[in-house]
Amino acid sequence: MAFSWPWMRKKSRIVWLDLGDLGDLVNPSGPHEQWQDHGLGLLRTILHQNGILTDLLSTRAVTSWDQLRSQLAGYDTLIMNVRSYTFPAGRRSAQIFKEVNPDGIVLAGGMHATVAADEMLGVPEFDHICQGPGEKVIVDLVRDPRSFPRLFQGEGARSMAEWPMVDRALWPKPASWRVRRRFKWHWPMEPECGWGPGPVATILTSRVCPWQCVFCNENSYIPNMGRRPVDAVIDELNYLDEKYGVGSVVIHDSMFFQNPSWLKEWIEKYPRKARQVWPYWAAGRSDTVRQWPELFEALIRETNWNLVSLGFESGSDRILRLLNKECTAEDNYYAIDLLNRLGDEMAAGGQAPPKFWANIMLGIPGETAEDAFKTMRMLKRMKRVFPSISYYAPYPGSALGFQLIAEGKSLMTKDNYHRFPDDEKVKGVNYAFYRELLAGRYDDQVNRGLSAEEQRRGYAGLYASALTKA
Repeated sequence: MAFSWPWMRKKSRIVWLDLGDLGDLVNPSGPHEQWQDHGLGLLRTILHQNGILTDLLSTRAVTSWDQLRSQLAGYDTLIMNVRSYTFPAGRRSAQIFKEVNPDGIVLAGGMHATVAADEMLGVPEFDHICQGPGEKVIVDLVRDPRSFPRLFQGEGARSMAEWPMVDRALWPKPASWRVRRRFKWHWPMEPECGWGPGPVATILTSRVCPWQCVFCNENSYIPNMGRRPVDAVIDELNYLDEKYGVGSVVIHDSMFFQNPSWLKEWIEKYPRKARQVWPYWAAGRSDTVRQWPELFEALIRETNWNLVSLGFESGSDRILRLLNKECTAEDNYYAIDLLNRLGDEMAAGGQAPPKFWANIMLGIPGETAEDAFKTMRMLKRMKRVFPSISYYAPYPGSALGFQLIAEGKSLMTKDNYHRFPDDEKVKGVNYAFYRELLAGRYDDQVNRGLSAEEQRRGYAGLYASALTKA
């Protein structure tokens, strides 16, 4: 059955198109396909607060390009936030828009515009391309796009304290009641994803990770900026709880566990000022956990940080150095043993123990079988864990990605950037080995030196099913 969304008349001649895989809001394979774009929400909120109304469409809410074609007809302006993995969808959408609106204007920004401007400029349908953040230019751009050159530098806020609270009703809706019921989706909050009870509030407290890992392109997109005040974060959560209800929180920062003074203020105020001490998912690094263990423990015990996302990436020092991770395997094991101990103590006291969301990377160029075995041994050291395993992907904007692209070794191109978990992404990598590794074919080698309890961790099929989007 085909769906057409939204079921409403046009209210504006300007349309913002949310990008993603076709059908993700119609028949999603899981809740993560339904996460919302905070950049879209922020910029639409700014536009609407300045009297510029926009309609909203989504490639995720249609099941064919013909459906999108009929929905795009009649608009004067199309706005899109283009990431590398949505570049193919953004290009196709711009082409369709121009076919049905020959005199229309396409405004595009987002990470891919910054890290791969040549690919964006190669699409004639992109009339104006904004590099970098857009908070300070979006209003003038939409009001008078012809006053801007085709490629121009955006301007962001100096601090997230300047941001308005995102109007979540400006985010895409699920395309059918079946999706809402299946995922217990209380829109405009986000659906349960296994990390905590719904409704889920996704928020940002900081923007940009200051480290320089060679597999990440974030630093090439937006300069660091002031963190959002603790009081503003808590006020937003309280507002959302009062209006919609909050069951748990996902702090979408690339790096939550940074800036000790901010974290200390969070420890002091969140349990006291929030309507509830909601459990939350947030990200950190093992070297900073080792640097500030007392701060880490206080966050776990006092603020209900119950799902700790750490970018372990590898259990091999050689690979961690190759990735410029600035963490060691010893740092990783320190963080693992600390959370294992805290979990044991909390469980013994009748409290729900915290768990790892363990980010693991395989298929890194130059990785040997023994490097991969070390990584899987490290994963088995964790007592309570949601494994999140991905194959390395050479996105533009990252140092290693640019190197592999220049050497002709990337299997990801402007025609097929994607986040599919099990696709092969780099020439010369033995993906058959990794599939067998995750399926348990090499458990004898992985289990060497592990305790009997550690050897039993990772039931059949767990690691293969934990393969996620890169």
